[in-house]
Amino acid sequence: MAKLGDSVSGALRTLGFWLANGTVGYPLLEGIDYSCIFREPSALEAAMAIYANVLRMDESGQVLNARAAERRAAQWIRRYVDPTYVVDPPFESWEVALHEPPGRADKDPDAELGQ
Repeated sequence: MAKLGDSVSGALRTLGFWLANGTVGYPLLEGIDYSCIFREPSALEAAMAIYANVLRMDESGQVLNARAAERRAAQWIRRYVDPTYVVDPPFESWEVALHEPPGRADKDPDAELGQ
């Protein structure tokens, strides 16, 4: 059974850390208080979706563009907190797509064991 690779796992972990400590999107969001996205779940959801949609990997699972994905998510956050900010280039529909979540029940019978 396929698992998320270490590179992608590390990229997601780092994004979460930077979001939480207020340093995501440096220098675009430097000095900007974007903590409001933590009070509006759909705002954080959109930023995470953009990051995931833009993130690319090579055949071996190594992340190729973590900074570009972070920058696009940061641009969305900046636009959310500052409606006068112009995203350049504008977002494409595939970047902001909210894909269906997995079902509420795990399909993996070993999921509870963390395997």
